[in-house]
Amino acid sequence: MTTKEKNRDMIREEAYAYHAESEEKKQGMYTVEDYYALPEDTRAELIDGCFYDMASPTSFHQLIAGEIYRQIANYIFEQGGPCTPFIAPADVQLDNDDRTMLVPDVFIVCNPEQIVRRNIKGAPDFILEVISPGTSKRDYIIKLQKYENAGVREYWIVDPYQKRVLVYFFENEMSPAIYPIDADIPVNIIEGKLTIKMAYAAKWLD
Repeated sequence: MTTKEKNRDMIREEAYAYHAESEEKKQGMYTVEDYYALPEDTRAELIDGCFYDMASPTSFHQLIAGEIYRQIANYIFEQGGPCTPFIAPADVQLDNDDRTMLVPDVFIVCNPEQIVRRNIKGAPDFILEVISPGTSKRDYIIKLQKYENAGVREYWIVDPYQKRVLVYFFENEMSPAIYPIDADIPVNIIEGKLTIKMAYAAKWLD
């Protein structure tokens, strides 16, 4: 089987079969072992045994995520402490689940024991996703449920198309706080001591 044939059914927003080495496997049956067996040039996430294609991010997507990461990293590195910021690509194995491997755009891990050579084991404390045209259902619904159930403390959805930011602080309440995309937004897990100035990221949308 050629690489092209292997990749032909990689899913985008909905679930379609991905042909790994074993043709007996179907969506819902894949594991982290299959994830690491993907061709190096394949961008994908594994959710509940299903592969989801990750299209290359746009330049604006990267600029927005990069600016937010910069502000988070500057604060954390200046203050010190146990927390470590990450920016994609970095693999997160939620709940040590061997059927799920995600690649959040930006995240913070405050337990150093979760950081191993190959990936992050368990739920990060903070995750931020920047919406892309092909990922809205995944970010708004599927990942929201996965992150909450896995024990992520705070989840931000940055939507450049609706020009808003949804902030879920699961320790407090389920309903999100909704901000304009150019607002100053506090990071709850850091008790509001860090405020992200979204205007610096949103300028790329003007």
